[in-house]
Amino acid sequence: MAVSRRRDGIYGYVEIDNPPVNAIGQEIRQGLLDAVDWAEAEGLERVILSGKGRALAAGADTREFDAEPPPPHLPEVANRIEKSPVAWIAAIHGFALGGGAELVLACRYRIARPDAMIGLPEVNLGVIPGAGGTQRLPRLVGMEKALELIPTGKPVSGVEAKAIGLVDELDDDPVGYAEMVNTEWLGMAVPVGELNSGAAEPEDFAKARRAAENRMRGQVAPLKAIELLELAQTASLEDGMRAEREAFVELRKSEQARALRHIFFAERGARAPDWLTAEPAKVEHVAVVGGGTMGAGIAYALVNAGQAVTLLETDADGVERARGNVGKIIDSSLKRGFIDDDGAAARRGRLTVSSDYGAAADADLAIEAAFESMEVKAEVFGRLQSVIRADAVLATNTSYLDVDEIAGTLADPSRLVGLHFFAPAHIMKLLEIVRGKASSERALATGFALAKRLRKIPVLAGVCDGFIGNRILSRYREAADTVLMDGSTPWDIDEAMVEFGYAMGIYETQDLSGLDIAHANRRRQDATRDPNRRYIPIGDRMVAEGRLGRKAGVGWYRYPGGGGKVVDPLIEDLVREEAHFAKVARREFSADEIRHRLLLAMVNEATAILGEGIAQTARDIDLVTVNGYGFPRWRGGLMHYADTLGAATVLEGLEGLAKEDALVWAPSPVVRDCAEKGISFSAWRR
Repeated sequence: MAVSRRRDGIYGYVEIDNPPVNAIGQEIRQGLLDAVDWAEAEGLERVILSGKGRALAAGADTREFDAEPPPPHLPEVANRIEKSPVAWIAAIHGFALGGGAELVLACRYRIARPDAMIGLPEVNLGVIPGAGGTQRLPRLVGMEKALELIPTGKPVSGVEAKAIGLVDELDDDPVGYAEMVNTEWLGMAVPVGELNSGAAEPEDFAKARRAAENRMRGQVAPLKAIELLELAQTASLEDGMRAEREAFVELRKSEQARALRHIFFAERGARAPDWLTAEPAKVEHVAVVGGGTMGAGIAYALVNAGQAVTLLETDADGVERARGNVGKIIDSSLKRGFIDDDGAAARRGRLTVSSDYGAAADADLAIEAAFESMEVKAEVFGRLQSVIRADAVLATNTSYLDVDEIAGTLADPSRLVGLHFFAPAHIMKLLEIVRGKASSERALATGFALAKRLRKIPVLAGVCDGFIGNRILSRYREAADTVLMDGSTPWDIDEAMVEFGYAMGIYETQDLSGLDIAHANRRRQDATRDPNRRYIPIGDRMVAEGRLGRKAGVGWYRYPGGGGKVVDPLIEDLVREEAHFAKVARREFSADEIRHRLLLAMVNEATAILGEGIAQTARDIDLVTVNGYGFPRWRGGLMHYADTLGAATVLEGLEGLAKEDALVWAPSPVVRDCAEKGISFSAWRR
């Protein structure tokens, strides 16, 4: 049974049992409703509600996400529990999320383990709580705290839940404690729906709206949640829940909700491909070569996951810099409360920093994160293979270089796999696992196992210049530079993409990373660049004039006093000069035109990547663009967005632009194939 029940004297025990996380589907809802009738018919004093296995209940059954769930609906269940003359007690362990948290709110009394997690994360899926969450939570914890939790989807631990009044008691055995709750106390407990929601000042709601617009730019659900919380101040529970349910149903059908569900399922399904059945290497000791920003981030991610790490540098000065770089991350984590003093000490204890490659002799995995130069990487791997065990897996963190060429420097190329981390490596969730021609299945499996241990999202990529993400990024930059040369400004281009949903535009992003990085990559490509392809030299001139970005105080924008960006009129003069030298007749571009060009450029490149087998599925491209490159999550990723346009529309747009430049804008074979067959990009297969 999905919901089991038993009687022991005047106590009833109701347990949700729907592994793995007790998701609330139709069978659970009906079982709970039947349990309310049973408890009342039996004349019980109390019902103790718990969950079997890992959680009380972790939200809705995902099988019902894309359709109207069959009755009974959760608001009805929650209302029956709350209004029942038999007092229900929630005994919470593991997760109580979404509908699970709404069941908790409907109970008369709540007991949680200290390590339980309770929350209403619905906004992260483009909807709002739909069974009383926006109306009951402020009545229980106050409006100020509800404004902090619901529009962000932030969960709280059992300890914090007790501090804010979300649960009544903490205990390692919540069911046992529920049995001992004094009958008199229980009788005095007031149903949450009968409490006063309290009130907040108009400025508090305005502040919450500003925070939601900054943190979840473009998303509708957080703002709707705030509106419903505001309503809770004056509406009855019945009226508030009616408005909440109407909003929930409407949002569930929206494009945003569909997009967010798509990326949610894509992330949940990100794992090693079915054909990869090899056993991964057992990794207990990892060597990381290079203690700069990237290497230090990788090293911290590893020690944070409990791995022993040897961080290698070239000399004593490099060792001190590397130790300092990791130390800064540890100190920052300590300051922000992510770890405590003991945790910081444990992480330092798992790290060894050395200039002696012999210190990595017994490593099970070595990750090269050295300077982006083929000569440097060849030297690093030469030194590694001379000291490290023959069965150890080797990995390169290169962003652009040819993994097959790097593998060719090894005595055994099958040992090498690409592990492309994203900066900052201890924070960014994406990990591109690059499969070289010679990469063994064991090396690949080790990469996927490492991603799981680091709690990163793994995506398999083939070998090409830039793999999946950086190749799309290069085309994005090229299209933006062309629009810049032909008539726009960096700030107009950036603003157009921010309006689309990016946190920042392409030029502000370059200022943040440093213009010299893209410049060095262009120099690497000089020898193989198609002479018939238009080249925009504006970025080269920027570097020549020392406009390297934020670190220099000036790039595409100015950063006076090391502060925020301001528009630099000199850039317009520089761009106009370059256009004059190139004999370009500049014209104005609207924000819509800018978005049209830049997005079609990325979609076309992505479909080419799909057609070449560099990416295995459109879903993988969505994972990369959302988790590595700032594509708005609520649009579902680049290919999901392209599917909302339709292949025929994409083809028509590219053919129109190809009249200007047939080489750059030629539609990829995948675009033509999908348009001719009338299928989505997500359905296309090689």
